[in-house]
Amino acid sequence: MKKTPLYEAHLRHGGRLVGFAGYALPVQYASIREEHLSVRRGVGLFDVSHMGEFLVQGPEAQAFLQWATANDAARLKVGRAQYSMLPNAQGGVVDDIYLYRLGEEAYLMVVNAANIAKDLAHLQGLARGFRAELQDVSEATALLALQGPKAAELLQGLTDTDLATKRKNDVWEAQVAGRPARLARTGYTGEDGFELFLAPEDAEPVFETLLEAGATPCGLGARDTLRLEAGFPLYGHELTDATNPLCTPWAWVVKREKDFYGKGALLASPCQEKLVGLVLETGIPREGYPVLSGEERVGRVTSGGFSPLLEKGIALAYVGQEAGEPFFVEIRGRLVRASLSPLPFVPLK
Repeated sequence: MKKTPLYEAHLRHGGRLVGFAGYALPVQYASIREEHLSVRRGVGLFDVSHMGEFLVQGPEAQAFLQWATANDAARLKVGRAQYSMLPNAQGGVVDDIYLYRLGEEAYLMVVNAANIAKDLAHLQGLARGFRAELQDVSEATALLALQGPKAAELLQGLTDTDLATKRKNDVWEAQVAGRPARLARTGYTGEDGFELFLAPEDAEPVFETLLEAGATPCGLGARDTLRLEAGFPLYGHELTDATNPLCTPWAWVVKREKDFYGKGALLASPCQEKLVGLVLETGIPREGYPVLSGEERVGRVTSGGFSPLLEKGIALAYVGQEAGEPFFVEIRGRLVRASLSPLPFVPLK
C-alpha cells in the first residue's frame, strides 16, 4: 500500500489509517462528526495527496482539452479553474475532474486517485494528433485541502497573497509558511477553502503549521459526509462509465454547443433514470439500498449517510424518470419514508 508524504504525521496525530485507492489514509482522527462540524463552523485540514495530477502543455493544449472534456476549456482564462468531466464513447463518464489553467499553453488536471492509470491511458489515446504533451506528475505532487468558513482567516497569516482579492476557482503561485505552493480557491466540501499543491518534502511542514494555527485534522469519513451534504458526486457511485451526466444535477457541465469526444453517444443516450436527493425520517441509508415509490422498487441509493447538520439520514439515489413520492428506502427489510430534497441538502455559502 502506498503512503502519502504525510503518513508519519497522520500516525503522530492519531489518525486511524485505512486503505483507499491503494493508499494508506486516515478515515478519522477523533470523530467523523467533530471533524465534519469543524469544517462547517471553523476550518478543517485534509490530506488529499492520493489524488492524481496531469500537466497538459503545448500549442494545442487547449484544443486537446476542448476535445477531451465536456465543459468548455476555452472559457478558462489563465489563473482560473473549472469542474469538468471526461466523456467516453458510450455516453458515460471516464472520470470527473478539475481543470486549472496555469499559463497560455499550460494546464493542470486533477483526477480521482482510483482512476489515474485509466485516465492517463484514455487521455494519451485522445492526444494523438494534437501538439500537446501529457505528463503524470501525481507522485511529485502533494495536495492539502484547507476548508471551512474560517479557512481564509487562518491562511492569511501564513501566505504572502491578499486572499481578499481571490475568487472561487482562482489559482495562483504563492508562499505558504515559507514554502512555495500553488493555491486554488477550490474544494470538495461546499465550504469556502483552498487546495494547496506542494512539493512532497514541503507537505509535512505546511501541514503541521496549519494545524498549529488552528486547523482541525480531518479524514476520509468527514470528507465523504461533507461532500454528500453538499450534494457532490463521487466517481464510482453517482458517476460511472455507464452513467449519462445529462441525467444528473451536473448536466450543466456538458456544453452541447461545442464538439467533444463521445458527444453523439452522450446526447443520444436516453435518461431512463434521474438522480435525486432524499432525506429519511429515520435510519441511515447506504449504497445499494433499494428505493421504492409506493410499493414498487424504482431505484437504488448510490451514496448515503448521516447528516450531522440535519441530524437525519440523507442519500443520493437513481430512480426511474416517472417515479414520484411517496418514496421509501428499504433498510434491512424495513421500509423508511424518504422525502425529495433539493441539492445541496444543507444551506451553503
